[in-house]
Amino acid sequence: MARGDEAAYRTFYQLYFARLLRYLLVLTGGREDAAREGLQIALLRVVRHIREFESESAFWSWLTVLARSAIIDEQRKRQRFLAVLLSFFHRTQLDVARADSDADVHLWALLEKNLAALSTDERELIDRKYFAGQSIKEIAKALETTEKAVESRLVRVRRKLKDLVLVQLKDETSIQS
Repeated sequence: MARGDEAAYRTFYQLYFARLLRYLLVLTGGREDAAREGLQIALLRVVRHIREFESESAFWSWLTVLARSAIIDEQRKRQRFLAVLLSFFHRTQLDVARADSDADVHLWALLEKNLAALSTDERELIDRKYFAGQSIKEIAKALETTEKAVESRLVRVRRKLKDLVLVQLKDETSIQS
């Protein structure tokens, strides 16, 4: 695998895919979507950082470290993103009169404006994931697509929303200067 041998990767995949998935299912408390996401990240890390090992047990230990760190990294990333989204999407509960600052009110207004500017499909995806709390797997099933496709679309929509807000903030800053 270190030399890019595809047959070696296929053999690795046959030997370790199911075993790593079971390991990650235990780590994630049976959450299959999280386990599969962690497995994909771990497999990418294997391909990028593969090297020779003295024994199968040393190799398995290395694989479990990669898989465990992939799960932890993904959970941290998801928690950070959800914390930001929750602060934005609790707008229905936000009492504007008690807003801490004009900047907060302005940021909320920009977010609402840009959410409205998204296409129907993009808004539906955001609504399903962050308002209805559906998992990637549930969304993929409802939309009759793959989980990877849903995650990719979510990444693009979040990036689009972020870029829209940042451009508007930047434009306002340049006008004020």
